[in-house]
Amino acid sequence: MASLAIQTGNPEIHDHERIGHPEKTQWVLNAPEPPSLWQELMDSVRETTLFHARRFPSVKDKGSFSRTVISSLQAIFPIFCWCRNYKTAKFKKDLLAGLTLASLCIPQSIGYATLAKLDPQYGLYTSVIPPLIYAVMGTSRDIAIGPVAVVSLLLSSMIPKLEDPEANPVAYRNLVLTTTFFAGIFQASFGLFRLGFLVDFLSHAAIVGFVAGAAIVIGLQQMKGLLGITHFTNKTDVISVMEASWRAVHHSGRRNKKLFWLPAIAPLISVVLSTLLVYLTSADEHGILIIKHIKKGLNPTSFHQLQFNNPHIGEVAKIGLIVAVVALTEAIAVGRSFASIKGYRINGNQEMVAMGFMNILGSVTSCYVATGSFSRSAVNFSAGCETAMSNIVMAITVIVSLELFTRLLYFTPIAILSAIILSALPGLVDFHEAYNIWKIDKLDFLACIGAFFGVLFASVEIGLLAAVTISFVKIIIISIRPGAEVLGRLPETDIFCDVDQYPMAVKSPQILVIRVKSGLLCFANANFVKEKIMKWASEEESLGKNTNQAVILDMSSKFNEH
Repeated sequence: MASLAIQTGNPEIHDHERIGHPEKTQWVLNAPEPPSLWQELMDSVRETTLFHARRFPSVKDKGSFSRTVISSLQAIFPIFCWCRNYKTAKFKKDLLAGLTLASLCIPQSIGYATLAKLDPQYGLYTSVIPPLIYAVMGTSRDIAIGPVAVVSLLLSSMIPKLEDPEANPVAYRNLVLTTTFFAGIFQASFGLFRLGFLVDFLSHAAIVGFVAGAAIVIGLQQMKGLLGITHFTNKTDVISVMEASWRAVHHSGRRNKKLFWLPAIAPLISVVLSTLLVYLTSADEHGILIIKHIKKGLNPTSFHQLQFNNPHIGEVAKIGLIVAVVALTEAIAVGRSFASIKGYRINGNQEMVAMGFMNILGSVTSCYVATGSFSRSAVNFSAGCETAMSNIVMAITVIVSLELFTRLLYFTPIAILSAIILSALPGLVDFHEAYNIWKIDKLDFLACIGAFFGVLFASVEIGLLAAVTISFVKIIIISIRPGAEVLGRLPETDIFCDVDQYPMAVKSPQILVIRVKSGLLCFANANFVKEKIMKWASEEESLGKNTNQAVILDMSSKFNEH
């Protein structure tokens, strides 16, 4: 009966049973070729673009082409997932969040464009197309897309080495747009080919130090606009400035969640009041620098401005890669932070694809590199956003501003834009997080301060290089010299702990229990681990204790990755 069941139920098993050992040996000796690198890359792209297709395992068997198309569209455009259950109540919250976001975004975008050494309207352009693309392709509900301070600093510190923005602003702008295109290509490639691990080489500690150093550099640069310094050089001493008088408004908004809109609209109120004051007093005729003309209308096409035959194209691509990694790291960190608070998950690969495509399309619509802003995302979160619709509302509001209100910004003083940028910088310097990094891992803290001092006293590139180099050195050190410890049992428990950390732990008689604190054992650290084991075994023998009969290696760190 058993054999009959095997034959009728699963004839393949019966056939395999009849195959002799020589044939089975040939399976091993003549193994088929493993998948090629190209096939693995295509599988990665397929998994990214057909993420939701795994929900329908029978689609292929049934030949249901329509369901496959729907699942693919949901994977590439997550808006099709959440818009099905979109209700009026959610739209009301997103509308409020989007309008609040726009009140902060408009003055910040103008300020960040000037920081990137571009005309003010390019900051507004960057707050239109990228947020719309992200709302369709992104997976985070809380990220606010647009220009940010750190990316603006990167562009304004690296591209002027190739083209002087003062002498030839058009050529400089073209290189910025070309850099944006390359940044988008790299970001989309990271997501499609699942190369997100490359972003992880810029560790959290390195980002903390890099952003803090960049914040101080940006702050010093804004002294030029804030104080009207005409001959501003890098040799200027640090200028101490009193905190802005409306800092109290920010503080009151943080204390009372119902007043979240106060710090959000404060920059807009500052722009309106200062512009009105300059207009009424004709202060521009007495030395006050103003924005002057901002081009009216929607984003013009800029495809013809991309410089692929420029002699500096190699350097532009390198800058694009650096900017792409920094922008992705900041955006994904912001997205994961708010997603963990709300209890949902973002798709890291899809985020990279969304960021890539929004910057590719942005580069041909007069936008420079956009990413997720922590300060604006915090406002978006506090305003109670439900979906990415808040980005769409913000973008529409900016479009209306470009069409109707650009003339009103003619008399906006440069100093107020510098003040707005300065007001956003204190949140970028996180002393508490740096202290936590120091307590947890000294090598990570070294990467943090390496990035900080590299940016502060050398350049942005040196700061990033220092951070990545220290991170690589840490990986090599941990790989070659992994931590190891002797374990003992805590009295009346089945828990084993480090005997040096827990003096009450009791070693097992004639058994040496050792934990290797490394997820990788290879030729590089095999001798080191062996010497550690022999050292501990010989130490116990020299102390007159019983000879160890067995050595147990606790390799839980190798298997427990999370």
